[in-house]
Amino acid sequence: MKKKSGLISKDTKEIIITGISFVFGTFCLALCYNLFFVPNNLVVGGVSGLGLVIEKLCGFNSQLFIYATSFLLLIVSFCFLGKSETKRVVIGSFLYPVFVTFTEPMSEFLLNYLTFQEILVTVVLAGTLYGFSNGLVYKFGYSTGGSDVIVRLMRKYLHMSEGRGVLIVNIFIILTGAFVFGVDNAIYATIILVIGSMIVDKIILGISDSKKFMIYTKESRKVKNVIEKEFQTGYTIFPTVGGYSHVKGAMIMCVISNRDVNYFKDRILEIDEHAFFVISDCYEVRGGIKRPNLPFI
Repeated sequence: MKKKSGLISKDTKEIIITGISFVFGTFCLALCYNLFFVPNNLVVGGVSGLGLVIEKLCGFNSQLFIYATSFLLLIVSFCFLGKSETKRVVIGSFLYPVFVTFTEPMSEFLLNYLTFQEILVTVVLAGTLYGFSNGLVYKFGYSTGGSDVIVRLMRKYLHMSEGRGVLIVNIFIILTGAFVFGVDNAIYATIILVIGSMIVDKIILGISDSKKFMIYTKESRKVKNVIEKEFQTGYTIFPTVGGYSHVKGAMIMCVISNRDVNYFKDRILEIDEHAFFVISDCYEVRGGIKRPNLPFI
């Protein structure tokens, strides 16, 4: 009787790599918060940025605010977005606040060596770490919760694209930060967001703003429903004929933002594990039914 191979299967390796990348990305995001945002009062966005504003105005500890708000928004997500959407944010909603607490003493130590006379050096480093961290988190379809839950609520009930929702939420929080900490800090926070977005889109997730999918599946009705309902974008159907089988079918073409690529692939394979699809870089898209102008802003 042959012994089973001790090698780890490909699927197991992918799960391990995904988990490690997500945890490391969340850790780096928390480190960035304590290392650059807190000492310099940089309100970049999200629940953590709002926490700095609340602490300045009311004296309520920003870390406790992050814990409380993340937990509250997790309940809101479960009630209004459902179990499927909530499972994407539940781990990050717990992990990010814990890492914020854990990285605080580490950041205090590192600040002895990472204090710069020029604020722009700090801004560039913060934007780089911020983009790298978010890239690792978004690459595998995860989220750290918080304001992402608000964005998804806006997408579901206001029929707003995710990119536009993120923009509105961040603008609101940055303007709040400008009111409390000054316009200079708001400008620095905006620069960090721009640098971070460039790194997420161009380095971590690819050089294009979006990806084009060509999908052949026997479950086309379910796939089209996912495209319309979950990703709220349009698609085009092409009639096809199999080169080998000569069987007539249909090919679905759609465009998905870089941030949603891996999650969309997973959803296709959940519906049809034998689905055939091709993914290619998509540099510009104009027109369409629901998303008139990519990159989703």
